[in-house]
Amino acid sequence: MARYTGPRWKLSRRLGISLSGTGKELSKRPYPPGQHGHTRKKLSEYGLQLQEKQKLRFMYGLGERQFRNLFVQAGKMKGVHGENFLKLLESRLDNLVYRLGFARTRAQARQLVVHGHVTVNGKKVDRPSYQVQVGDVIGLREKSRNLQVVKEALEDRTYLPEFLSFDESKMEGTLTRLPERSEMPTEINETLIVEFYSR
Repeated sequence: MARYTGPRWKLSRRLGISLSGTGKELSKRPYPPGQHGHTRKKLSEYGLQLQEKQKLRFMYGLGERQFRNLFVQAGKMKGVHGENFLKLLESRLDNLVYRLGFARTRAQARQLVVHGHVTVNGKKVDRPSYQVQVGDVIGLREKSRNLQVVKEALEDRTYLPEFLSFDESKMEGTLTRLPERSEMPTEINETLIVEFYSR
């Protein structure tokens, strides 16, 4: 899969959101990069839809085909298409590792999963796209619990979503339920993404 490997700060400024979650990218220069960053023209309706889709895609670090396939899968579920899509993204293993505080960013969480440090229900899972089900327990392998990056990330964690529970002694987290819309990214307008793919 061809993932974006260019400068993340430029991308954050172009999309107008903090992809790292820290907000540092937009604190000094909250406008798009380049000579005409201040004076960009107003986007068309298509431009707004595309930008919203790109925001969400880069936020979760997915390629276009994988992103589109997940969108199609969400359309086959009962309920609101856009909300179902966000729920599928939120229940990816790499995202939940990030939400539990094992990693500071989703990219770091993805690396932890790919390198085989993460377990689901006691079994090693090395696929970041793995769909975690309600009741599944996410933990770290015995050897991986003393990793410095994990310790630092857990110390820096300031917030644990209500749809997750965390056991400090076992260093395990459980997905207790699917997230509600209010618990998912507020800076995303999923209606525009549905409109983009419905053209």
